[in-house]
Amino acid sequence: MKLTKRVLRMSPSPTMAITSKAKELRAKGIDVIGFGAGEPDFDTPYHIKEAAKEAIDMGFTKYTPPAGIPELRRAVADKLKDENRIEYSPEEIVITDGAKQALFNLMMSVIEEGDEVVIPSPYWVTYPEQVKFAGGTPVFVETEEIKGFAFTVEELKKAVSSKTKLVIVCTPHNPTGAVIPKEELLKIGEFCAERGILIASDECYEYLTYDGVKHTSIASLSKEIKEITITINALSKGFSMTGWRVGYAAGPKEIIDAMIKINSQSISNVNSIAQKAAVAALTKPKDFLKEWLEAFDERRRYMVEKLNEIEGVSCLMPKGAFYAFPNVKELLKEGNFKDDWELAEFLLEEAKIAVVPGSAFGYPGYLRLSYATSMENIEEGLNRFKEAVERRLNGS
Repeated sequence: MKLTKRVLRMSPSPTMAITSKAKELRAKGIDVIGFGAGEPDFDTPYHIKEAAKEAIDMGFTKYTPPAGIPELRRAVADKLKDENRIEYSPEEIVITDGAKQALFNLMMSVIEEGDEVVIPSPYWVTYPEQVKFAGGTPVFVETEEIKGFAFTVEELKKAVSSKTKLVIVCTPHNPTGAVIPKEELLKIGEFCAERGILIASDECYEYLTYDGVKHTSIASLSKEIKEITITINALSKGFSMTGWRVGYAAGPKEIIDAMIKINSQSISNVNSIAQKAAVAALTKPKDFLKEWLEAFDERRRYMVEKLNEIEGVSCLMPKGAFYAFPNVKELLKEGNFKDDWELAEFLLEEAKIAVVPGSAFGYPGYLRLSYATSMENIEEGLNRFKEAVERRLNGS
């Protein structure tokens, strides 16, 4: 059977593959600690689950509009106005199966053969694959560790050409935890607005920032920037609703209408029960976030401190999200390991910990470790990491 070129040029998600492998090993009784998953270990808040149960009891189990139920689109519009200082009407919003589907619908709506999409590296593994599926060409621009991996307008300028259709901005950032300062976002936005380049603003980690750092939505910075920006978010990270699969996009109505059309001919609509739960998530108090952030902050500090104690490893303190992105280039020197993939395989086999190599994010010589797991797992996992590396370096 001959498969299409568009699916053949896609690669499977390495983060999902590593997480799945860790789960398979645990199912066999092997004690694997997973640092690969990008999901909070906290349970979905009680009031959100109760809203879902109520939806079931009320029989809210039928098809809904492809764009999303009206009250959820209104809740998203109110949230964006109150929290992000961006005014969108409900008609400029579409509800999707997570942010991943929002991005997919966007790519299929605006990218054609020959179009280029600028993607800062390191990048979330899905960005380039969706661009390729849509027929576009990913153009990577490398951010610098010395600058905290934060994307800058100067880096953007190096990558832009007459074929550039879209630039992807992710802040807080996966996999590095970088947060782009407001001043830099304004420069990026103005540069794109002057040239008519669209911006996809991935804001899935907006609630997860530390040390007084604040998230800024790029579309809030001016009318001109808003007109070229598609703001994309989900309830997965901030509400621990990864499996519920509820995301959204807000932007120019012409683009949103195209994304709704794709919904109508693909998924029909997001799960009706999950949409009702999402309304509760967005409209009720978020008191739980304070406790979650305190826990993430404690884990963040501990993980970075312990990573920096491992020979050949150095790690910056992330400003957002829930990932550490340590530099392991020194550890790879002198033939200790062929590359970061071999190091990740070694850690899984010898230390029974699952990490994602930086090469999966287009940035070789690094690893991504999630601290969205218990402190007990972090302590044990990093001890295993250090001991396994010491044994390897000592030839034992």
